[in-house]
Amino acid sequence: MKRIIAGLALLALLLPLLASAVRAEAPAYPGKAYCLMDAETGTILLAHNEHERLAPASVTKIMTLLLIMEAVDSGQLDWKDPVTASETAAAKGGSQIYLKVGETMSVEELVKSIAVSSANDSACAMAEALCGSEAAFVERMNEKARELSMEDTHFVNCTGLDDSPEAREHRTSAHDIAQMSRELLVGHPQIKRFTTIWMDSVRNGSFGLSNTNKLVRFYPGCTGLKTGYTSGAGFCLSASALREDLELIAVVLGCESSKERFAACRSMLDFGFAGFARYEAQLPPLSPIPVTLGETDQALPQLKAPCRLLVEKSRLPRLETELTLLPQLCAPLSKGAEVGYVRIFEGAETLLRMPLVLPEDIPRLSRGALFSMLLRQLALGA
Repeated sequence: MKRIIAGLALLALLLPLLASAVRAEAPAYPGKAYCLMDAETGTILLAHNEHERLAPASVTKIMTLLLIMEAVDSGQLDWKDPVTASETAAAKGGSQIYLKVGETMSVEELVKSIAVSSANDSACAMAEALCGSEAAFVERMNEKARELSMEDTHFVNCTGLDDSPEAREHRTSAHDIAQMSRELLVGHPQIKRFTTIWMDSVRNGSFGLSNTNKLVRFYPGCTGLKTGYTSGAGFCLSASALREDLELIAVVLGCESSKERFAACRSMLDFGFAGFARYEAQLPPLSPIPVTLGETDQALPQLKAPCRLLVEKSRLPRLETELTLLPQLCAPLSKGAEVGYVRIFEGAETLLRMPLVLPEDIPRLSRGALFSMLLRQLALGA
């Protein structure tokens, strides 16, 4: 009994030390909220207060850039299109390239100025070029936020400036910023031409640009993305990085210093790259499936989507893949019909089930074709 009591007393003394040791293994992230997301799948790897509605400052411009890139990729805008600065755009304060009223610059130079130097005047000029006014552009920003299920978000301007009374309603969350960052990076990879620039210039080299995101220079594989600061929002950052086939997005809001935001995102990215990896099913060559009564007598199935998932590296040796196909098909069959599946599993747990589908329609043989086939078979039998 004395031994048990002594052992419990010793355990009581050691518990605080053990707890602190466990806590020490997990990095401490500053800021009011943060989120670490896998760009390919949207999987959240780390989060704290990720749905708290906070002021994002110039991280807002991720949505501004997203709408611009949609216009470029759809052909609505060309990189060489001229954009003329209005009085409203030229009057924007904060970070800027000091546009003059009536000055004309190309879409490419304005996008570069937004992505690299967070130029508020350039953002306003592009908003007006796309929608006629900043107010109309902001309506489109909020519409896009709804399309992306960004439920914590409401924009009132295209810059993130908080120098007007209505800016109190300009709010988003770490989760929603990661979501729009993912949409920009994955859906419009051309943006990386600008977000990875460390130093450049506009106006034929007469005005220098320096990236406000220091990770572009100092973090291996950094692909962007956007800094932000106002006295009300604090120091904010959405940082992205790519290593091999894994691209991660780290978002932090409300840090007390610029150094703190970069350290937080660097630490989150390090955590993600060290602990997670992409697993892709290694399949043998797929065999055709016999088809009866079809215009073709066999069909080669294909995966509906890449059969890969994000997992902790420690689980990789335990993952297995299973392929299942229907033995035979009967026409008519529609394109996209499921004819099997690939399953990635660990023990009894299925981690991913990806359908195998038909790449095209397989019509049923006509009556005339069926009759001719029957005659041929009878003739061969005779």
